[in-house]
Amino acid sequence: MSKKIMNCVIIGSGPAGYSAAIYAARADLNPILFVGFQPGGQLTVTTDVDNYPGFPIGISGNELMENCKKQALRFNTLIIHKTITEVYLSNQKGGVHFINIENKENIESKGIIIATGSRPKFLGLDKEKKFIGLGVSFCATCDGYFHKGKDVAVVGGGDTALEEASYLSKICKNVYLFVRKNYFRASKALQNRILKKKNINIFFCYQVIEIMGDRFLEGIKIMNNKDKNTKILFISGLFISIGHTPNTELFKNQLNLDKNGYIIVERGGTSTNKPGVFAAGDVQDPIYRQAITSAGTGCMAALDLERYLYLY
Repeated sequence: MSKKIMNCVIIGSGPAGYSAAIYAARADLNPILFVGFQPGGQLTVTTDVDNYPGFPIGISGNELMENCKKQALRFNTLIIHKTITEVYLSNQKGGVHFINIENKENIESKGIIIATGSRPKFLGLDKEKKFIGLGVSFCATCDGYFHKGKDVAVVGGGDTALEEASYLSKICKNVYLFVRKNYFRASKALQNRILKKKNINIFFCYQVIEIMGDRFLEGIKIMNNKDKNTKILFISGLFISIGHTPNTELFKNQLNLDKNGYIIVERGGTSTNKPGVFAAGDVQDPIYRQAITSAGTGCMAALDLERYLYLY
């Protein structure tokens, strides 16, 4: 008896993965969703989500993802809590892709939606992970509002860090920007914008060496990299903007990736360089990285896959 070939396998369970599952299931594609190593994605380590439409008083990240999971299950998505260890992607239109599960079994599918997301780079300090959502954040757009009128700090010298600092300067009292080196890596336009902000205090050649507080962030200890002098700053929020790492290890040497490891997709769509393979969410988005944009591309990926299956 021949093995059944699936139509849709979704790898990843954040907003992109669950949105893809909902749309694929409603299109009778009978999707299988693998939740991955972090079920629900990065939102599960976020306390309150205030900028996702439809929740006027906000919602916790865990609850939002649990609701998405329930909605996917309502349309009979098969959700599997196992790890995918290898994938073999076909080069042929209408071809079949092979997915190995925990090196014990495998499934075959005409279509794959990759929604494995990305993970933030950490400073490597004690309490850094413990205080995520309790003062430590990796997204000013997501969490900046909770620090309105207060003092905050941003770590990083690239475009993202300066954009975060600029955004925070509009709602916070003071923004301390710590750059490890003695120069910015960001574009000149962003540098000029930052330098004009009176409430942004720039510290070149400084790094954060300690996160302070018992139950939540209360302050940080910083060190000058040249003279090794230290000082303590009392702040309510620490925004770490030293980059993200896309979760694309499974797909190296098979999918086209940019220099930072993000999956390259067709402009205005979600198609990758492999027929029947689509990417959604942060794994292909180094710019926006928002729950709503991830959900949107999850929808797009499901619709793109549906059209692909109709043609092949």
